[in-house]
Amino acid sequence: MDTAERLVESTRELLWERGYTGTSPRAIQERAGAGQGSMYHHFRGKPDLAATAIQRTADDLRTRAGTLLDAPGSAVERITAYLTRDRDVLRGCPVGRLTQDPDVLADPTLHTPVTETFAWLCDHLSAVLSEGRATGELPETIDPDDTAATIVATLQGGYVLARAAGSREPFDRAIRGALGLLRTAAA
Repeated sequence: MDTAERLVESTRELLWERGYTGTSPRAIQERAGAGQGSMYHHFRGKPDLAATAIQRTADDLRTRAGTLLDAPGSAVERITAYLTRDRDVLRGCPVGRLTQDPDVLADPTLHTPVTETFAWLCDHLSAVLSEGRATGELPETIDPDDTAATIVATLQGGYVLARAAGSREPFDRAIRGALGLLRTAAA
């Protein structure tokens, strides 16, 4: 891994652990094993490096979600695969974590990939739910957009509850509850 790559990956990890405000250029450099000159050779500064790291994290989330949501199977099977995939629940969502950071929210360059990722996820889930309605798997009473927003909100809220409790059990309960409602609607 070259220096620029180490800087980006170190920034991704630190943003997930500490958020933008809590991540200093010095911490990034130490984690990456890179000097200040190397950082500023590859990036204009912390905001530029963070923007690259956030975009990569957002792209990674989309790729992993898309792989499961676009796989063969019924709508409920694909959503179940997405919601039950292996996650580091107690660390929270690496993209959702950024919504708690006022500096990210205040900077359009940092905030835009976060907003776009959640919009993409809602749209993608809505499309899967629409397919489920079209095939008769889900009833017409299911609103795909509202249900997609509920799924994303449950997932993000599950992370918050798990972190607050110091246990993944609240997350697992939230996911089981959402899937129970979806399966009941499909029955």
